[in-house]
Amino acid sequence: MIKQATRRSILRWIHILLSFPVIGYIYSPFEEIPRTAPVVRYLFLPVLILTGLWLWKGPAVRRLVSRKAAPSGMVDNL
Repeated sequence: MIKQATRRSILRWIHILLSFPVIGYIYSPFEEIPRTAPVVRYLFLPVLILTGLWLWKGPAVRRLVSRKAAPSGMVDNL
């Protein structure tokens, strides 16, 4: 499998690279907005949001999922 550090680095670069079209959309001339709007709104922005959330809360989600997947006798009660 892939290391967690490598996975996080890949997600971070995807997040950074997908932010460029969003920044271009925000700062583009008003005449070009209708041409690029659907791609940015429905492709780049959702992926950008998902990668950002995963970078932010991914470890907590993995811990939560791994606790639920473990047998009931193996998990400590907090």
